[in-house]
Amino acid sequence: MAVASGPGAPNPLDLVPIEDASLGAFYRIMTTPERRTFWACAAGWALDGMDFMIYPLVIGTIISLWRVDPGTAGLAATVTLLASALGGWLAGFVADRIGRVLTLQITILWFSVFSLVCAFVQNFEQLLVARALLGLGFGGEWAAGAVLMGETIRAQYRGRAVGSVQSGWAIGWGMAVLSQAVLFSYLPPESAWRWMFAIGALPALLVFYLRRYVAEPKVAAETRARARAAGEEPKLWEIFAGPLLRTTILASLAAAGCQGGYYAITTWLPRYLTTERGLSIVSSTGYLSALIVGSFAGYLVGAWLADRLGRRPLFLIFSIGAILVIVAYTQLPLSNAVLWVLGFPLGFFASGYFSGMGAFLTELYPTRLRGSGQGFCYNFGRGLGALFPFLVGELSKSIGLASAIAVFAAGAYGVFFLAAFALPETRGKVLHADG
Repeated sequence: MAVASGPGAPNPLDLVPIEDASLGAFYRIMTTPERRTFWACAAGWALDGMDFMIYPLVIGTIISLWRVDPGTAGLAATVTLLASALGGWLAGFVADRIGRVLTLQITILWFSVFSLVCAFVQNFEQLLVARALLGLGFGGEWAAGAVLMGETIRAQYRGRAVGSVQSGWAIGWGMAVLSQAVLFSYLPPESAWRWMFAIGALPALLVFYLRRYVAEPKVAAETRARARAAGEEPKLWEIFAGPLLRTTILASLAAAGCQGGYYAITTWLPRYLTTERGLSIVSSTGYLSALIVGSFAGYLVGAWLADRLGRRPLFLIFSIGAILVIVAYTQLPLSNAVLWVLGFPLGFFASGYFSGMGAFLTELYPTRLRGSGQGFCYNFGRGLGALFPFLVGELSKSIGLASAIAVFAAGAYGVFFLAAFALPETRGKVLHADG
């Protein structure tokens, strides 16, 4: 196995070989507690994905009912993501102090409650506030869940396990699209969108499972105990000091690129299909389904490649693929039939790299700072990526929605490629209780 060298590279003595290269190897060797953690995190990601994707699916209805322009409508998605960036960073820091599992419970309950609040708002300004508050928990759930999974799974299977959990996002996206197809078929748009947000409160039920069946990772519990005994609990700013500063900057840029491209596509693609391609809300479901199936396949293949090839090769291959497909999807004069087929590779390349991000960020930081580092980098990236839905909406007024999506998505994936290239490979790194 190739081992990276240079600043920030892992110690070769901390690396272990891949014993079984198959995708499902990690699950076969899991203990019962590990499997419970796996399914709890997978369900959390699925419900997280469902909650987030509800707004892009109803954005056209919101624009029509409340007569807001596309830029303003995109602002709600941007505000949600900006709040989630703050929530994720704080949740990561809190997870280093009170534990991964408790933090996960708090964040899931938080964003479930505010999804329900979204169902009762009376104007766009109230929706903006509710989505911002929802975002705090939405971002925190990823930070706590990713660290929990990364520390639970042994090194040689971490990429596949964390990546497979990430595939739950596509399932949640599919649940949101299915809810849209059913609700908008049987209810008038004026009430259907409210029921969409009400369904987003379902994740609250997951808290009961977490409290009963999911345990704190041993490596995290031991590290917190040692830090308390020594009076050296982690500080919020430690990830910006010494050799960790370079890692934090590059990892944040990588996270910004991969999320900015994803949000530029997924926030506005439903609107693109119904306006520039002339599809109805219900008929666009098939096109989104192709995208979602491709996304799910991308997550699983990405999870396998993260351990087979390494984190960096996964990021480099998928960022180039995403640029090529999104430009073809939005800029070539393709028929709707070809567009439907192209939805699969678009979903595949625009999502699959996420399978490596959780494990990668987990491996970049010592245990005592892992929540803070992972939470900040991923969610700083989310904060920058949050600007893209708003900017796409604004730019679409002058160059059209298709071109605006292509400009921001391709630019974001370019940044992702360069930052990933500059970071070290971490595949197979063993995590230690002493950091």
